[in-house]
Amino acid sequence: MSLPKEILIVDDEVGIRELLSEILQDEGYRVSLAENAGEARSYRARNQPALVLLDIWMPDTDGVTLLREWAVGGQLTMPVVMMSGHGTIETAVEATKIGAFDFLEKPVGLQKLLATVTRALKTGVGQGPRRISLTPLGTSTAVIEAERAIEQLLRAARPILLIGEAGTGHEIAARAVHVPDTPFVALQGGVRLIANPLQVLEEARDGLLYCGEIGGYSKAEQKGLAFLLPKLEKHNTILVCSSSEQLGNLAADGRFDAALLATLSAGAVMLPPLRERRDDIPALVERFWREISSSQRTQATLHSGAVAALAAAYWPGNLDHLHSVIANLALTVNSEITADHVRRLLGDSAMLPPAAVAPELTARFFELPLREAREAFERIYFEQLLGKEQSNMSRVAERAGLERTHLYRKLKQLNIRFSRRSDEGAC
Repeated sequence: MSLPKEILIVDDEVGIRELLSEILQDEGYRVSLAENAGEARSYRARNQPALVLLDIWMPDTDGVTLLREWAVGGQLTMPVVMMSGHGTIETAVEATKIGAFDFLEKPVGLQKLLATVTRALKTGVGQGPRRISLTPLGTSTAVIEAERAIEQLLRAARPILLIGEAGTGHEIAARAVHVPDTPFVALQGGVRLIANPLQVLEEARDGLLYCGEIGGYSKAEQKGLAFLLPKLEKHNTILVCSSSEQLGNLAADGRFDAALLATLSAGAVMLPPLRERRDDIPALVERFWREISSSQRTQATLHSGAVAALAAAYWPGNLDHLHSVIANLALTVNSEITADHVRRLLGDSAMLPPAAVAPELTARFFELPLREAREAFERIYFEQLLGKEQSNMSRVAERAGLERTHLYRKLKQLNIRFSRRSDEGAC
């Protein structure tokens, strides 16, 4: 006989904890209690309940923040129902985006409570559609859409192709797809697919095989990848590929197998760049800062103005670029980090909107000396071009009308981050 399912109740009000506990125990559930986020965090680190009833407003850490922590840390593997006596629609929507199953308003009615608990447990782990979380990338609509697209592809048992600019979180998304306690095989290039692709697939059996930046694969490596596709189901293996290059352009140039691209394109999911989801940046900044400052034991603090300045900046390197800048600030500033620190590090031109030159932007250019105005425009021009061509340096050079050697020199002069593609050769 199986044990009754365990429900964790997290609420700072003792009366509510005891009432909910009595009701659920009378229904045959096992119940554990936590009076604040700290206790809930500690409990979840040791156990996995079948369901969590989580209060939003608590004195130490609010429930939405705790929910986000679990999602980012890969611990949101059970349904969570949020509770609040004075919640707002915005809070409920935010919690749902992060991964909450439902929202209950206090005082919680008996029938509503039991109906919600029953529905939540039916969609728990191993039951119903599999849920993944891309919360480490953000909680914007664009990220949520990518989540849902990946879930649909998983239900259809299709290989997944993650596309998008460099630094948008390809491997993070692949790890979100990975099922804990199963193999995760990440190839560093496709060389192993030439010699013995079946050995690679055997290592990934019942787990996930991640092939990053397949746009740089040689013809032989592409052939090895294509060889694996019909064998994935037999090995119960999820295949996730990624590319920050436009594979269609590579196929048109004869550098990528058109048949392989056609097969993988059925599972394509775009990971959006930061400039298309600026609302995600403040939360990302706070998380990166918390992780970096903890590991580096910095004495600096992060002023809200610095967070706003980082959110207003342009990030051609996306998440990787943002993380590197925050790490630099944590290492080099020993006092409060302000917007001025951000501007000095990035340069004024990086704080300008990278969109088409609007009237207010034009006015800003006329306030600058000619040399600075020219540099500001060139930075915006090349960052836009790099984004549009997904850092394909050959096409950027062609669009800009420059020799590639001149292009690299210009980007370095403007302090614009870029990557050299292995298939383009050195300059």
